[in-house]
Amino acid sequence: MAAVRTFTLPDLGEGLTSAEIVRWLVAVGDVIVIDQPVAEVETAKAVVEVPCPHGGVITSLAGPAGSQLPVGAPLVTVAVSEAVDEAAAGETPAGPPQPPVGPAQHPVAPAQDSVAPAQASVAPAQASVGLAAAPDAGGPDSGGPGSGGPGSGGSGSVLVGYGVRDELGGFGTAGSTAAVTGAPPPRTGAKVISPLVRRLARDHAIDLTRLTGSGPDGLIRRGDVESAIAASRSAQPTTSTHPAASGQPATSTQPPAGAGAGTGAGTGAGTGAITGPVGSAEPSVVALSPLARHAAETFVRSRREVAEATCWVDADATALLAAKKELNEGTGAGAGAADGAAPADGPIGLLAIIARICVAALLRFPDLNSQVVTDLDGRATAVRRHGAVHLGFAAQTPRGLVVPVVRDAHARSTAALAAEITRLTAAARAGRLTPADLAGGTFTLNNYGVFGVDGATPIIHHPETSMIGIGRIIPRPWVVDGALAVRSVTQLSFTFDHRVCDGATAGSFLRFVADAVEAPARLLRFL
Repeated sequence: MAAVRTFTLPDLGEGLTSAEIVRWLVAVGDVIVIDQPVAEVETAKAVVEVPCPHGGVITSLAGPAGSQLPVGAPLVTVAVSEAVDEAAAGETPAGPPQPPVGPAQHPVAPAQDSVAPAQASVAPAQASVGLAAAPDAGGPDSGGPGSGGPGSGGSGSVLVGYGVRDELGGFGTAGSTAAVTGAPPPRTGAKVISPLVRRLARDHAIDLTRLTGSGPDGLIRRGDVESAIAASRSAQPTTSTHPAASGQPATSTQPPAGAGAGTGAGTGAGTGAITGPVGSAEPSVVALSPLARHAAETFVRSRREVAEATCWVDADATALLAAKKELNEGTGAGAGAADGAAPADGPIGLLAIIARICVAALLRFPDLNSQVVTDLDGRATAVRRHGAVHLGFAAQTPRGLVVPVVRDAHARSTAALAAEITRLTAAARAGRLTPADLAGGTFTLNNYGVFGVDGATPIIHHPETSMIGIGRIIPRPWVVDGALAVRSVTQLSFTFDHRVCDGATAGSFLRFVADAVEAPARLLRFL
């Protein structure tokens, strides 16, 4: 017989109380293994996959995609065999194990390829995202087929994985409790392991089953999909001239040299295909995602509670660009970092160098690396200075703006900062950021120069008390030793909470950063 186990939506961390079902990764009747992701959910901070600690047959789903569930609410129910359930609880069955009831008497083998028709089960992906990010050591998919068959008991823990997988339609409840039986037919289809490749193909209506991969054993790579996209465009040219119609970045000019180089953070993200005619007079309402709603609440709260003030200064970044070039001379792939992140001797972008400058400035002006303490009425009573610098940086992704956090930035070298920024940026683009990656920041760096703008008055990321913005770097006339010269100039904008310091402190902080941008060697005095 089979026992039905209910898996509830777990606490995904950081005090989150609810999540929205983005899509189901399984359907009723599917056979799953322990720790296999069953749903992709969106919290107020990230989109994550939720693995189920039970192996068996899915008998019901909580609801359709778009449903909002509180933490602790039933997510799925799974039918598991009682014998295996007792074994998982530490009990030894009295007799030999009985064969499962059903037409097939052989164990269920996890599938290795893309989703097959209706009755096929879903197996966890076995490959990491095909981007610059390194694979996650001991990641959530490590509890795949090797950790137990479909009839196995619970794993005892829920490991949250991240990424994008194929969507399966349908929800509801099975007509009866199903036994864990039957081997699913082998899956057929395109050989693709990268979610980014699948998304690229889906966004451009490319049928992966019609492509021949150039990788090992016919593996379809990003270049294969891009070639198919180019071929389809030449065969059937589009009539739309809107730059965002294909889901690609809507950029009018080439990003200025050095603005966000080597990091990928803050680059424009596609807004998705246009669903209506351009210039249509019909109004429309677009619902905010949980991520967008959380961001909106943070912005409003910051405007309501923070006494913001902004100052800015132009800085000659010619020497900074030269320093970046010198730092990157002779760098190679090198050995990977100890934690499996990007190589510590890899390319160093301007964002990492400016991040290191900001860290030095925050250690010199600790009032700006702080948080305001308030009473029950919201009145400021104290300023809590943070002992560590946890540096956030704004990154634009297909799902919206996120602010990944570099933990303990004060203890990292410039190369280590560059490696971590690269890792977090790749994870943000692939949708693999965890809630912990987006929490705990004490200062934010905003590189809006990649959008081709000079300055802004950024909104402080509450409960932080300061944020610096970097404008584009462009050639401008500049006075050097009493004579006009053409230099690479940028604008630095600094927004701070006037409750933690006066204008003199904020101005000194900004001047420190600008001086280091103009003469990076001065930074050595404070390192």
